[in-house]
Amino acid sequence: MEESKMTPAEVLKKMFEKDHFSRWLGLQVSDYRLGYCKLHFRVTRDMLNGFSIVHGGVLFSAADSAFAFACNSHGTLTVALDCSISFTRSALEGELLTVEAREVHLGNKVGIYDIRITNEKTEMIALFKGTAYRTSKKVG
Repeated sequence: MEESKMTPAEVLKKMFEKDHFSRWLGLQVSDYRLGYCKLHFRVTRDMLNGFSIVHGGVLFSAADSAFAFACNSHGTLTVALDCSISFTRSALEGELLTVEAREVHLGNKVGIYDIRITNEKTEMIALFKGTAYRTSKKVG
């Protein structure tokens, strides 16, 4: 499959400018390259569930965004085929969480990604696995 001529930085810029949800979550990308994305966000009161811990949907969404950024970094329009998440620890309001997406397999049509969410003590909060389908289209 022919890759896009866009650099990973150009891909991220293109995606992020239209990704209102990731910006609304307060996601901040700190490292980005082919097959990899690292981002951070702070847990706010609006992200808490009825037990005053971060809502699982927030964690899933943050991981899904890192997954999308990582798998599209090659410039090929890529969409999720399957995702799963395991919650390992709770997070509280004010905590700074890191989401790190790593490509573990890249084929012609399918990519597999490992996404880990950790707290400031590097304790795992959640583990997300994503399988992506690589279309024949380019990002852009």
